[in-house]
Amino acid sequence: VQLVESGGGLVQPGGSLRLACVASGLSLKDYAVGWFRRAPGKEREGISSIDSSDGTTYYVDSVKGRFTISRDNAKNTVYLQMNSLKPEDTAVYYCAADQAETATYGALWHVRPYDYRGQGTQVTVSS
Repeated sequence: VQLVESGGGLVQPGGSLRLACVASGLSLKDYAVGWFRRAPGKEREGISSIDSSDGTTYYVDSVKGRFTISRDNAKNTVYLQMNSLKPEDTAVYYCAADQAETATYGALWHVRPYDYRGQGTQVTVSS
């Protein structure tokens, strides 16, 4: 099983990026998928997730209204569209997958565990 993130890069404040998480060895349509980030000197932060059964999405307040998580099952890919980027969004972004639905974790969804995780892609927001 492998998850590979792509789409990171350098962008100016206010700009946009779309991250992609492509899976091999498993079918993402059967998995809840989450996005995490780790900024320099900070702990890993769960920022978004999407369930497999009904597509319910989850966002932390810091990205709500700016980021959108979505699936393309035909491409076995989950995306994270990031708009209105801020310097504080600078981090390495990771995707992760697990068969347990995020809904089962309730208010602790952002710290839920996942069985599989990618290697990450760097996002830098700077002028």
